[in-house]
Amino acid sequence: MNKKYTGKCLCGNVSYIADGQPKVVAQCHCEECRRLSGTGHTVGAMFPSDAVSVTGKVSQFKYLSGKGSEVTKAFCATCGSPVYGTNTRTPDHMTLTLGTMDDASGLGIEVVIFERDKPHWDQLDENVISFPTQPDWKPQN
Repeated sequence: MNKKYTGKCLCGNVSYIADGQPKVVAQCHCEECRRLSGTGHTVGAMFPSDAVSVTGKVSQFKYLSGKGSEVTKAFCATCGSPVYGTNTRTPDHMTLTLGTMDDASGLGIEVVIFERDKPHWDQLDENVISFPTQPDWKPQN
């Protein structure tokens, strides 16, 4: 039995179903992915395009990669959540953003790309305090 991965954007207007296991789960630190996520990286699961069904209105942004391929980033037209990306270098595949998946259990990062561009702050020191949920903390004046 094939596993199905479902997901949606923040507002729920865009959703997807991916049938089967991804080809690879990658963390990317390239400049474009950092700007897209607003953090130090993105994490995506690449599936064959014919295994993915997307519903809802997406907007797209296209740019040329350093290798000369056209990259398309698709995001919810309402809330702006990045949902998937495509690349003309792998025309029969699409990469779903792992953060939009309803349940990504069993999936883990298999490869890191553009590691050379990883910001020094995109890692946690062992002394960083972690909270299991939103803390009651507020900044002091």
